[in-house]
Amino acid sequence: MAHIRELDPSASPLDYFGYELRRKREEAGLTQKELGDILFCTGSLIGQIETTLKVPTREFAERADAALMTDGMFSRLIGLVLRSQLPSWFQPYAEMEATATYISTYQCQLVYGLLQTPEYARAVLSVDQDDRLDEMVAARMERQRILSRDEPPVLWVVLDEAVLYRQIGGREVMHDQLAHLLRLFEKPWIQIQVLPFSVGEHAGMMGTFTLLRFADHPDLHYSESYDAGHMTANPQVIRERSVGYARLQAEALSPRESAALIARVMEERYEEQPGSDPR
Repeated sequence: MAHIRELDPSASPLDYFGYELRRKREEAGLTQKELGDILFCTGSLIGQIETTLKVPTREFAERADAALMTDGMFSRLIGLVLRSQLPSWFQPYAEMEATATYISTYQCQLVYGLLQTPEYARAVLSVDQDDRLDEMVAARMERQRILSRDEPPVLWVVLDEAVLYRQIGGREVMHDQLAHLLRLFEKPWIQIQVLPFSVGEHAGMMGTFTLLRFADHPDLHYSESYDAGHMTANPQVIRERSVGYARLQAEALSPRESAALIARVMEERYEEQPGSDPR
């Protein structure tokens, strides 16, 4: 008889998902292959998810709910599962980000995670993540679901102009990323400004930072080092960084001017030109 790996459902959201998937499948009298056929995947994948060797996707969770008639249980759980795949030091911030009513961020090197395309995110994450790249990309895309809520947070992003020129993932990836930013200008609760090189020294010289506001909690300031996130509700830090952010907004291009610059960079730098060298 094959050994069946026993899971502790209290060990992690992923363990709980696998434990419940096996339990509900067995309750339905289905083998792994039979459930896989229903969900348009292999029985092997079912087994890997049941034993936490594979992280499920949101699509898988929704199909499992429909097949096993679990009243949306797996769809509700998948958010916790994917969030648990984020680096442990980043998870506290992701939890606070998900409850914020107003997010204002200055980004000096990269497009903010909530605005990244899957391909751009994959290129960024591939620098440090090889074995768990799919899971990390899925987790980042899951974070973005807060922008699709009935009442999404207000998101104000100031991007350094360097972000537009730093070629992440190649020309096609950058073209699609900048095109995605342009589409986001249509969202009334998302504001994007570009801080141009011509500004010179500015209030964001110390690096990327984010301010979170909440309906019923103190404001938070967040910044990162190489392998750690730093959050504080210290009133003096909030005061100083809020003033600094206001200065960045004042010195940045207007949203309309920013959109025009993004479109120009996308066309001139990342679109194929007749007779141009693709390199």
